[in-house]
Amino acid sequence: MIKGGPKKDLQEKQLTILISQPKPETEKSPYYDLAKKFNVRLDFYPFIRVEGVPGKDFRKQKVDIITYTAVIFTSRNAVDHFFRICEELKVKVSQDCKYFCITEAVALYLQKFILYRKRKVFYGADGSTKSLLEVMNKHRENEKFLFPSSDSQKKDIEEWMKTNKCEYAIASLYKTVSNDVKEVLTNTEYDMIVFFSPSGVKSLFENMPKFKQNGTHIGAFGPTTSAAVEEAGLRLDVKAPAPQAPSMVAALEQFLLSLKK
Repeated sequence: MIKGGPKKDLQEKQLTILISQPKPETEKSPYYDLAKKFNVRLDFYPFIRVEGVPGKDFRKQKVDIITYTAVIFTSRNAVDHFFRICEELKVKVSQDCKYFCITEAVALYLQKFILYRKRKVFYGADGSTKSLLEVMNKHRENEKFLFPSSDSQKKDIEEWMKTNKCEYAIASLYKTVSNDVKEVLTNTEYDMIVFFSPSGVKSLFENMPKFKQNGTHIGAFGPTTSAAVEEAGLRLDVKAPAPQAPSMVAALEQFLLSLKK
């Protein structure tokens, strides 16, 4: 269950951390190294699931993919579902198409689908929307942007394209749905919950409308997730990416080290 009493002495007990993502597919995950190094219990359970928009429904959006010269990706889900739709509709994307990605990790993920060339794949310096827009601004002349998104897209990117009079289209390719996590949250007393999307924060309150943070620590990956945590009235204790913590594992390690001081 979620902690409701006084804050526990985190230095005197084995910490329990709920990672709101699927369990890693390999035992070589850095999460397991972290758990072993600090003797913490890590539980993995996705707070949301992603459901793709069928090709027949996508056609109703009247978006002709091959007419766009640049694609914006803000997540791996967007990459997966963009190329799924292309395959389903037998669309061949031009080799000259440019890709603008929110992070280097998303950019590198493209290697699953395209021949990776630095001259056509760009990404933000620090994982923020601001840095992504700075990169897009350098290349926006004569580009026609396609923004594959979910039902909870980044509105600030669309606003930027409107303000800068870019040619663009939004392609709704997938949606996020809350999982039932009531049992997970009530059966274990977690010292920390880590979120990776605003939808995950939304799922928490859909499952437990009366949730009170009390002594539970909250971690968030990505600027929009961090904003969602704070907008929900929660205290944000661990934030990534950051200059000294480019990954959530690195941020958690810093947090756990701070408890020993």
